[in-house]
Amino acid sequence: MIRQIVKDPFFLQQISKQATKEDLPIGKDLQDTLSFHREHCLGLAANMIGESKRVIIISMGFVDILMFNPKLVKKTNPYVTEESCLSLSGNQKTQRYQKITVEYLDLNWRKKSLSLNGLAAQICQHELDHLDGILI
Repeated sequence: MIRQIVKDPFFLQQISKQATKEDLPIGKDLQDTLSFHREHCLGLAANMIGESKRVIIISMGFVDILMFNPKLVKKTNPYVTEESCLSLSGNQKTQRYQKITVEYLDLNWRKKSLSLNGLAAQICQHELDHLDGILI
């Protein structure tokens, strides 16, 4: 189901709770909502659709990666960039890392590890910040 994007900073600044298998439907809603906003959106966190759970989705161009309880485990090569967000207006400067490794659970609740660099790493870090209540 396509969900409305939350724009309330108070809600977005809350730290998200661990996801459980009962939260799998949130993943489908994130997929549908990202597809709807694809022209101007490369990733979403569950709190952006009103769910305070640790679930994100990032677009890798031809495929979207859905992550439950993602955790950043490695980061290298910091840089400063400007980002925008569907939940906020304007662009803000923020620090990101060129290369990251993230661990997460997939739709089948299997542990995965993924190394990302460039834009995909930046998108993932932005969504991970959402889970921790960090707004750019």
